Amino acid sequence: MRFSGKTCIVTGGGSGIGRSTCRRMAKEGGRVVVVDLHSDAAEATVSEIASTGGTALAAVADVGDASAVQAAIAKAVHAFDAIHVIVNDAAMMTFTPILETSDDEFFQVLRVNLGSVFSFCKYGAPHMPPGSSIVNISSVHAHKTTENVVPYAASKGAIEAFTRGFSLEMASRKIRVNAVAPGAVDTPMLWNNPNVKSGAEKIRGAVGKPEDLAAAICFVASEDAEFVNGATLIVDGGRLAQL
Repeated sequence: MRFSGKTCIVTGGGSGIGRSTCRRMAKEGGRVVVVDLHSDAAEATVSEIASTGGTALAAVADVGDASAVQAAIAKAVHAFDAIHVIVNDAAMMTFTPILETSDDEFFQVLRVNLGSVFSFCKYGAPHMPPGSSIVNISSVHAHKTTENVVPYAASKGAIEAFTRGFSLEMASRKIRVNAVAPGAVDTPMLWNNPNVKSGAEKIRGAVGKPEDLAAAICFVASEDAEFVNGATLIVDGGRLAQL
């Protein structure tokens, strides 16, 4: 039970990789705080965990809003005293060429994808004891990408750079900071991608299950990975090797 007695915050916990991560952490004894923009999705994850005897609570938040992030963290601390794991999974993606992308659209992607990582790290870390762990979810798009998703790819590349730098700042507090970069995963974000629907983006290689990513995230977050810090673990079924 790698997360027994530990409080685990997971953003984007209402669906996909986030929900699978919540389920696995709860199964391994974690007290899970399910953060999601949509209350029904967050509550569905909480109900699922409760039905199997796990402990979870929902925190509805726009992760791109720093005040909402602080409120979610306060709710977790009020309920469970401390935070031991933060998984920054929530993200959004747009599909517009840069020359047609509005300023608002570009910075909204950065606010949600990168700003949420900044806010949960900044406001969450003071409540994390030594031995805690932060896992930021990047993407293979940080390494090789396609057209019309530049804001998303840029945000994911920045997350990996943020992870490396913040891991150095947290070393004295003995808090590990790592990233996991998924490839193609069987989630609505993949299949609703208009580039995929049109065939402009070819899905080469294996398509993973959310549970595959949850397993990797839980490894990186746990003490099994205590010597892993400032790293990005690529979990893509070999997709990058084929791009």
